[in-house]
Amino acid sequence: QVQLVESGGGLVQAGDSLRLSCSASTPAFNRSAMGWFRQASAQERESVAAISWNGDKQFYADSVKGRFTISRDNAKNTMWLQMNSLKPEDTGVYYCAILRAIVANRGVPLSNSWGQGTQVTVSS
Repeated sequence: QVQLVESGGGLVQAGDSLRLSCSASTPAFNRSAMGWFRQASAQERESVAAISWNGDKQFYADSVKGRFTISRDNAKNTMWLQMNSLKPEDTGVYYCAILRAIVANRGVPLSNSWGQGTQVTVSS
């Protein structure tokens, strides 16, 4: 069973930074593209960033480009999302996922099963 555990969220002010972590307990992590998604209240889950299996390519939604950085360390089975210059519209629950594809800079999740996520709240 694939287990992905997100952490690092919190309540911050606009302009602040947060670093999210995704810890994986599956060997599939090391050979899979990975992505970060977020879901704001009453909105659909959206892809915000994706990274190739070996970390050499990164993809971002236009709304976060230049502010967020996705990275991974396969030796540690961990992926991160560094979020700078946070805005109130970045508020939501953030999830990580194994991807089956990256299309138009957006991750397509392999599964419809999601973990607990980590809450990010940005106050104005």
